[in-house]
Amino acid sequence: MRQLLALLSMLLVGCTGMPKGIQPVKGFKLDRYLGTWYEVARLDHSFERGLTQVSAEYSLRNDGGVRVLNRGYSPEKREWRQAEGKAYFVEGPDTGYLKVSFFGPFYGSYIILDLDQEGYTWSLVCGPDRSYLWILARTPDLPTPQRDAIVAKAKQLSFETSQLIYVDHRPVPAP
Repeated sequence: MRQLLALLSMLLVGCTGMPKGIQPVKGFKLDRYLGTWYEVARLDHSFERGLTQVSAEYSLRNDGGVRVLNRGYSPEKREWRQAEGKAYFVEGPDTGYLKVSFFGPFYGSYIILDLDQEGYTWSLVCGPDRSYLWILARTPDLPTPQRDAIVAKAKQLSFETSQLIYVDHRPVPAP
């Protein structure tokens, strides 16, 4: 039993870890980050596969954490999918390093590794390893030069930017 608990603890810590060479942004201001963000691009994962019009909404929870509401449209199933989670700071409220959970006690890293700290108009986010990457913005699209600069930063940090999926935000066709 003790070995099982030790293994489970290692797995949980590993999920909230940070990729080598990655530093979360400092001077982070949660109140400016709250609200709706659109997924501009992402690396593929089964929980988002095939989804379009993906967005995330962040709001305060009563317990001091952050409510996370992810939403996306599945053209294949012709339906909206939604997942609600909760997030908490790992190091402190001025560091863009949170742990997020959509499944009970299991948490994963949410690391803001680059951010428009002047206007909070875009964000570059990764997970516990380099297979998780998202480019988020306050609008569904970013100007090409700005988007390209963010992608270049991700590539410089050894993310597989050639595998990015650019999210379709065209309106959903009527049934």
